[in-house]
Amino acid sequence: MTLITTTSELALACQRFSRHSFVTVDTEFLRETTFWPILCVVQVASSDEALAIDALAPGLDLAPLFALMADPSVVKVFHAARQDVEIFWNLAGLVPSPMFDTQVAAMVCGYGDQVSYSELAQSICRVAIDKSSRFTDWARRPLAPAQIDYAIGDVTHLRDHLSRAAGPAGEIQSPVLAGGRMKVLTSSATYEQHLSAPGSASRTARGNRAISLS
Repeated sequence: MTLITTTSELALACQRFSRHSFVTVDTEFLRETTFWPILCVVQVASSDEALAIDALAPGLDLAPLFALMADPSVVKVFHAARQDVEIFWNLAGLVPSPMFDTQVAAMVCGYGDQVSYSELAQSICRVAIDKSSRFTDWARRPLAPAQIDYAIGDVTHLRDHLSRAAGPAGEIQSPVLAGGRMKVLTSSATYEQHLSAPGSASRTARGNRAISLS
């Protein structure tokens, strides 16, 4: 269990992640009682490391994570990335790139239109996902060890989905990115249109957010 709570720890971790060809990414957020989602936790894994980032930690600057999300040499792998990307766009004005979505890839491979993360884990990795913390309060502090383990498990299983189903990310992203769904998912226009719907609210929310951060 690794939980990042300081900017210096995050910067070092992102330096390590930047040496890999891909990282898996997931977010936990609070949306039920707010117009814009409040980012609570970000999980990231490489082939040899996995950790959680406490996005609500006092004084934490998520700029190193933003830089990793924009690094053209590292593929960012998500499952059902839309809401994760909306958070990145709302808080940092960026769409993680290059990006790969295992839900879109699974559709191309015949798993169905919107296969869930747990279904893929069972089908590909023969792993039953622990859902005990699925509806936990991610904004409450301190985070419990079980919450952190659950969150990190999301990106480690996602990493296994990728390696077992499709091989290295660099080999599989090109044919999928050619599809219309990935074009929409990776286009900044998608998030400009969505987040500008309430007028100037998106710009105000982004400008007023104290923290920096699919």
